[in-house]
Amino acid sequence: MFQRPRRNRRTAAIRGMQAETHLHPDHLVFPLFLVDGTGVRTEIPSLPGSFRCSADVLLHEIDACMKLGLNNFVLFPAVSDHLKDRDATYSYDPGNFYLKTASAIKSRFPECCLISDVAMDPYSSDGHDGLVHNGQIVNDDTLPILAAMSVAQAAAGFDMLGPSDMMDGRVGYMRQALDDAGFSQTGILAYTAKYASAFYGPFRDALESAPKSGDKKTYQMNPANRREALIEAELDASEGADMLMVKPALHYLDVIRLLKDNFDQPIAAYHVSGECAMLSAACRNGWLDFEKAMPETLLSIRRAGADVILTYFAKDFAQRYPGGI
Repeated sequence: MFQRPRRNRRTAAIRGMQAETHLHPDHLVFPLFLVDGTGVRTEIPSLPGSFRCSADVLLHEIDACMKLGLNNFVLFPAVSDHLKDRDATYSYDPGNFYLKTASAIKSRFPECCLISDVAMDPYSSDGHDGLVHNGQIVNDDTLPILAAMSVAQAAAGFDMLGPSDMMDGRVGYMRQALDDAGFSQTGILAYTAKYASAFYGPFRDALESAPKSGDKKTYQMNPANRREALIEAELDASEGADMLMVKPALHYLDVIRLLKDNFDQPIAAYHVSGECAMLSAACRNGWLDFEKAMPETLLSIRRAGADVILTYFAKDFAQRYPGGI
């Protein structure tokens, strides 16, 4: 036998020399949930190990993460119902605790990368990502609201904005509004192929942002479709997106590879709450070994083509593998 592939697997040193895929904390983004108040740190029952935190607690958490070499964060607000309305006006209110916390984070940790969430649902009394009129999601009337939200977030200091709404044309509308307001250096991480997935449940529990009626299938993508992601990616790229994201990640590895092979922009993937909760539950029941299954899972997303991975396991990985794998 002239070819014996096992020779190249014989020792750890030989295996390491030939590793095709590497994963480092620099590739990871840690999602954080923000609530108003002080001294708040409440675990999310459906997403064990993740917490809703007030700004003071969150600053300590970010400090701890950055000492581990984890420097990238995406921030989501859990907004009280009394601050919500049909037009999501609190999203760009100067007194918004989300915007004030972003400014505090960037003031204390200017070297971190802070990513926002751009969508109406955290602030909407209807719980949808777009404006609801007569039971319909009104695409074009949503865009000025998203633009106002984007400019307010850029002014607060976010490095990149994450439009997660899936409205048609929103990336170009945001880019124009940002440039007109003098924020040409603020990036856009577009939720390009965001599917109408069953794996968002714990996230919606964390933000209490589920739709009050109907579902999100008229704007989020059909899980059956793959080629449609190319259409969305072409539009986002042409409208000025700096990164293209696939969400969820683990159940859409083929879509990650599809975008990686067809576009020059960096590809991000969101390892969503349900995917993480599923693995956590299996490990807590003793069915899987977290120390082995967690890095293997993240490595599979990276191997599929993700340059950036948003995952609730980012801190766990950084703690165990500060130098990467």
